[in-house]
Amino acid sequence: MKNYFAHETAVLDEGCRISDGTRIWHFTHVMAEAVVGKNCVLGQNVMVANRVTIGDNVKIQNNVSVYEGVTCEDNVFLGPSVVFTNVINPRAFIERKHEFRPTLVKKGASIGANATIVCGHTIGQYALVGAGAVVTHDVPDYALVTGNPARQTGWVSEYGYRLRFDNNSKAVCPESGQTYQLINNQVRRIK
Repeated sequence: MKNYFAHETAVLDEGCRISDGTRIWHFTHVMAEAVVGKNCVLGQNVMVANRVTIGDNVKIQNNVSVYEGVTCEDNVFLGPSVVFTNVINPRAFIERKHEFRPTLVKKGASIGANATIVCGHTIGQYALVGAGAVVTHDVPDYALVTGNPARQTGWVSEYGYRLRFDNNSKAVCPESGQTYQLINNQVRRIK
């Protein structure tokens, strides 16, 4: 018994695994070896390739192709028209599937509209990639990156607010009240 919703125009290849509570919208294609977690939303015209893993509570907005080699952990947000790559030097006339480089989007990270993620990199937990950014290197946990190429321009809380660190290298999220510590250019939440 299926416990998810798929629009009548969605194509779900036999063998794909889709968990409870997920909603799949118009013209979306989930390939046979893809795994989609619980309570996800796959917007219009999304493609999830073979051997892609999508965690729980992931939101993928319209016009995103999640190519083989990409893993999205729980609570990831992919904005409209985010672009992933999986080969560094593609050529139409050369088969390079054996050269796919993995990309990991860690728990709670958000990637803004029209951002491009070059393969082989990790987007850290709760990191925020700004709209239109081109990521060509790993992004640390809680980092805010913007531009082309993407450069770190700050730090954000788990709620997505820019963190302002005091003289003791501590910051408080204005929405959640969570406290964060900056040590050796790494941020961690103090529990």
